[in-house]
Amino acid sequence: MAEPLAIDFDWLRDNPLPVHPNNTDKNSRGHVMAVGGSRTVPGGLRLTGEAALRAGAGKLRFATIASLAIPLGVLVPEAGMIALPEDDDGEIDRAAVETILASMTRCDALVVGPAMTSETAAAALVESILGQPQAGTSVVIDAAAIAAAANARDQIERHGGRVVLTPNGGELARLLDAPAADIEGDPRSAVQRAVDRTGAVVVVKGPNTLVATPEGNLLAYSGGGIGMATGGSGDVLAGVLAGLLARGLAPLEAACWAIWLHGEAGRRLTERLGPIGYLSRELLPLIPELMRARH
Repeated sequence: MAEPLAIDFDWLRDNPLPVHPNNTDKNSRGHVMAVGGSRTVPGGLRLTGEAALRAGAGKLRFATIASLAIPLGVLVPEAGMIALPEDDDGEIDRAAVETILASMTRCDALVVGPAMTSETAAAALVESILGQPQAGTSVVIDAAAIAAAANARDQIERHGGRVVLTPNGGELARLLDAPAADIEGDPRSAVQRAVDRTGAVVVVKGPNTLVATPEGNLLAYSGGGIGMATGGSGDVLAGVLAGLLARGLAPLEAACWAIWLHGEAGRRLTERLGPIGYLSRELLPLIPELMRARH
């Protein structure tokens, strides 16, 4: 297998971020809908949504369980809210599917799964979303929702290359129904198997983050440091990715930029605060700084 291409300054220069003219309004910068949250992890979706805004998306809506809608809306006043029915376990109920599908028609990027803890509840959403592709809408599948993509290649391909999966090592093992040791021992082979199985762009998070596409692209980023291994870090990455997709980047470019911005934010916090102990929410204010530095 060929060596992956490095996501470095040369790659960033050759694949620049979109430049929006001064007369751009919020609608022209893209609309993100973040679907997720649960009573078990009530704050995680905030990280995803704010990350999308920090990455430059113009509008944000949260779709989450009704008991979280008002608290989350107060916490992130820049966002609109969709209050969804919840099941007895505090997860999004499958009865919410029609509401989500109707709202998808008005978004440029959808991210589903952050802060959900039930793969069963997440799977019901993902199966319906993948079965109803919306023209121009990119889909990021994260966290508990990833396992539902294992047998959904036909549905994913109907989205025209606009589906991105963001598993960590454990989630990738479940997606492939493989021992975790196999994933750790040969991550390049594992990410390629995930692409072959799902037909999606796949980002595998870890100390050496990989991104692979159905067209045969393989890229890698090594950085960020051990401090990135903390709760909520993946929620931030999913949001940055969704924000860049909403702004108009193609899935491969959006994935690589999101990986770099996320990792470099961790590197800066390591320099300021130390290698461990910083919080995932502290990554968020650094995203605009890093984008400005690379323009």
